[in-house]
Amino acid sequence: MHQTIDFMSYNYLPLDSKPLQFQQIKHLLDYDQLVSITFDAHEKIMRCREYLDQKMQESGKMYYGVNTGFGYLQNVQISLDQIEQLQYNLIVSHSCGLGEEVPKEIVKLMMMLKIKQLSYGHSGVQINTVIRLMDMYNNGMFPVIYAQGSLGASGDLAPLSHLSLPLLGLGEVYFNGEKMASAAALKKMNWEPIHLQSKEGLALINGTQFMNAYGLYCLKKAEQLIKMADLIAALSIEAFDCLLEPYHPAIHQIRGHQGQIDTATTIRCFLAGSEIAQQPKKQVQDPYSFRCIPQVHGASKDAFKHVLNIFMQEVNSVTDNPNIFPDEDLIVSGGNFHGQPLAINLDYLCIAMSEIASISERRTYQLISGQRGLPMFLVKNAGLNSGFMIPQYTAAGIVSENKQLCTPASVDSISSSNNQEDHVSMGANAATKCYRLMQNVEKVLGIELLTAAQAFDFRRPAKTSLVLEELMTQFRKQVPFNDADRILHTDMINSINFIADYTLNSPTEQ
Repeated sequence: MHQTIDFMSYNYLPLDSKPLQFQQIKHLLDYDQLVSITFDAHEKIMRCREYLDQKMQESGKMYYGVNTGFGYLQNVQISLDQIEQLQYNLIVSHSCGLGEEVPKEIVKLMMMLKIKQLSYGHSGVQINTVIRLMDMYNNGMFPVIYAQGSLGASGDLAPLSHLSLPLLGLGEVYFNGEKMASAAALKKMNWEPIHLQSKEGLALINGTQFMNAYGLYCLKKAEQLIKMADLIAALSIEAFDCLLEPYHPAIHQIRGHQGQIDTATTIRCFLAGSEIAQQPKKQVQDPYSFRCIPQVHGASKDAFKHVLNIFMQEVNSVTDNPNIFPDEDLIVSGGNFHGQPLAINLDYLCIAMSEIASISERRTYQLISGQRGLPMFLVKNAGLNSGFMIPQYTAAGIVSENKQLCTPASVDSISSSNNQEDHVSMGANAATKCYRLMQNVEKVLGIELLTAAQAFDFRRPAKTSLVLEELMTQFRKQVPFNDADRILHTDMINSINFIADYTLNSPTEQ
């Protein structure tokens, strides 16, 4: 008899100064978790706000963004009776986003990361502001945010301003999936707009949460794509009747790169027990796109690990400005909002994942070339049928686009705020192009899987490993063998979706 468990009773992500792990962030999205600050975070937020209120009573003191203007207007002191108006004006004047709407999953990550940052008690916000952000998230009220507008240096100003507008009853939200004015959504919940106090506007819009959220989403996607790239490559190895020698552990140990060693091990595991792999081969060597899978995939895996470490450091950081240290009696203005660590590594992730697609397309090309006993373009009656000729064209076009997307954003900088903000990271552009590139990599791998499965069926009745036989069984439930020309767009879409959803258990060497 199965016991029914109420997951909602504990299905939330606790947010405070304790470090989050990548697995927790993935669970937040995969299991639609709620968010909540802890009692410890609540106390730290309250203490910081009380300290800032005390400092505001000191006459003649100027604190950047607390009782002064912003950016180039830093030397303009604002009177106490205008503080709320100052913070309101900051949010509305900086809500200058354009372009496509930020996807919901990334908006959710942005909100979680903003709450996480505020939970450290170095930002000076009032507790009601943090609670409202939590309530919005947990009630399915997600701000409409636009992908263009951030320079990735003064924080992600424009995107985070759009995130903050609903606190004031402004802007738009998706409330339980329906797009509406924020004022209407607040009315449905019987919520009053938040009246911002000193420093709160800056605390909300200074920070790297736009770049960080995109990066985390891309890393989550990349993790699945890297796993599937190895599996699909193993199927291509079988379909192309390749040699096993390039995956022998001895040659990888003497080079020593961990990603390379791990990839060779994974490929051997995927091919363990295969009849086809054990058959004698006629060729002495295979093309690089097969022979060098451990070296290429491995380099991308090592890059992934590095980028993940950088982004998780940022998750567990405070990136607004100025920063408040009640215990040290300090209010310090600096530049933690500068996105350079993220910008450089988003560019790096683009390059690493682009290579996964680049080598994949080359395997697709080899499979349709009429070699190793396979028919030209993997179809019967080639000539009458074009077979798998054009999916490779599509893959090639996407790989070419990826090369353009790998042009680094982080090497650019355009001065702003009357040259006060004279070096910016352009990390937001790095983030949005990385998102597009991840979608492209998934498409190219989908085309390789479609092609490899078609090629592999020409090897029947020979058997491959249990892992790959299971892959073929599940894939053929979604995409049947191609006997004659048909609209392949549908097959390609189904193959791409298959990659996104396929659960792969870690294989073991036999």
